[in-house]
Amino acid sequence: MKDKYDFSKGVRGAVVDSNGKTRITIFLDDDVLAGFRERAAQSGKGYQTLINETLRNSLSPESAPLTAETLRKILHEELRVV
Repeated sequence: MKDKYDFSKGVRGAVVDSNGKTRITIFLDDDVLAGFRERAAQSGKGYQTLINETLRNSLSPESAPLTAETLRKILHEELRVV
């Protein structure tokens, strides 16, 4: 081990390229994490991958909750066609 090291040419920042991902710290309930780990063991995927997929799916417009207003609009359109 050297007595001194020269860091004058060192660069600050991530050592590994992010490849479109960001490392964060997040607190999840123990039972939620246990559920994802259990699903991961059954599916052969990593639990973090399953959490990411779940979050991605929740952002899609198709996953938005069905509201009474939307249901009325759909029924109105369908009943008008018949």
